Amino acid sequence: MIAAEEIVAALESFADEKQRQNLMRFFKTGKGDYGEGDCFLGLKVPQTRAVVKEARLEVPFGEIEKLLDSRWHEARLAGFLLLVEEMLTALPKSKDTPMKHASRRDELAGFYLRHARRANNWDLVDMTCPKILGNWLLYPGADGSLPDRAILDKLVASDNLWEQRIGIVTTWKLIQKGQFDDTLRLAEKLLDHPHDLIHKATGWMLREVGKKDMDVLRDFLHEHSSRMPRTALRYAIEKMKPSERKYWLDVPRSLK
Repeated sequence: MIAAEEIVAALESFADEKQRQNLMRFFKTGKGDYGEGDCFLGLKVPQTRAVVKEARLEVPFGEIEKLLDSRWHEARLAGFLLLVEEMLTALPKSKDTPMKHASRRDELAGFYLRHARRANNWDLVDMTCPKILGNWLLYPGADGSLPDRAILDKLVASDNLWEQRIGIVTTWKLIQKGQFDDTLRLAEKLLDHPHDLIHKATGWMLREVGKKDMDVLRDFLHEHSSRMPRTALRYAIEKMKPSERKYWLDVPRSLK
């Protein structure tokens, strides 16, 4: 077993004051910003990943929980990345039945959901939820049925910005498997969301849909582009040809 304090000590050994200041600006930690009060040691992501690699599969839930409760952003990232490693190990391999490790996947997803609000910046969300919740949703649970994707709607309906972002970004894994319905349903629900971080995430997921099937994205835009926040629309159409991007940007905006 590897203890949380050992992992934090390893992270602290990489602390860099100049990088810390850069990260605090980049992740908007000032008063009134979305990351207000977040504290950084000043690590680059590959350094955190290196620590996680040394500890992977050796850290029990109780110690991961301590990492997720840490004031240090990098410690929380390490905790969530350890859960990613656990989930990847619990996925059935090609020769396995889909039910293999089902109870473990349920356990990991439940733990992640109980601590979702500790993923309180966009990188903590984006680097973890598709690989944990997204993978979980693709395979049968311990009861033999696929997990209920209504959990995504519940997250999107949360009063917490980070849970809302988890709801939509989790669908990235589903999109990769050619499953678009959840993304489209949630994107429609988020059309009137007030926060730029949700606009960006929604547009990003719609863009990923377009990479798989541009006609599906076009159908969504035909119905909703006039209501979409400008940022979400720009993200969604980013991979289109300039002439088509101009077409969508010139669609008259709804007065709603």
